Amino acid sequence: MSKFIENQNWRYATKKFDASKKITAEDLETLKEAIRLSTSSYGLQPYKVFIIEDPAIREQLKPVSWGQSQITDASQLVVFANYTKLDEKVIDTYVERISKTREVPTEAIQGYGDFMKSKILGLTPEEQAIWTSKQTYLALGNLINAAAELKIDATPMEGFEPEKYNDILNLNELNLNASLVATIGYRHEEDANQHVKKVRKSKEELFINL
Repeated sequence: MSKFIENQNWRYATKKFDASKKITAEDLETLKEAIRLSTSSYGLQPYKVFIIEDPAIREQLKPVSWGQSQITDASQLVVFANYTKLDEKVIDTYVERISKTREVPTEAIQGYGDFMKSKILGLTPEEQAIWTSKQTYLALGNLINAAAELKIDATPMEGFEPEKYNDILNLNELNLNASLVATIGYRHEEDANQHVKKVRKSKEELFINL
């Protein structure tokens, strides 16, 4: 755990990436696995994750990301896209996945599927979109922590125009919405932010023990 805290103190929101440094294929697979294994309500994972390396696509996305250089300079751009609407098929597919993975009859877990349907499908479309969007933040947390362990910089970003991302990446056609963006790679030696102290509330200010 001491290493975990050390890694959290090491990481920061990198503003300037070294475009000449790329994440290895092995480390990228580790980051993808960390995202895949992330906590998710019901284990449903109501989102897709786009790993974007194509320079042309990233150049298109940069102007609608407040012109931030991280979009094009980082090794990869990661876009978390939540489902905007869920239906019975999504839940049935998940129940089948549970059945296959755990080698149990579908009938034995049908009650769980029905429970999910009663809770999720009863939400309004707006409520569903908010709920699925929140799930992407859990996956982002796993990416940030895993990256820090590998000494890879990861910067979460909300400074972008989701509607424009949806258009450029054709997400609307896939029933998806760009919820979060993260850039991953290696800090540039000229990024001054790496030399400033991390500012956080003290434990006394942050925690309330009851």
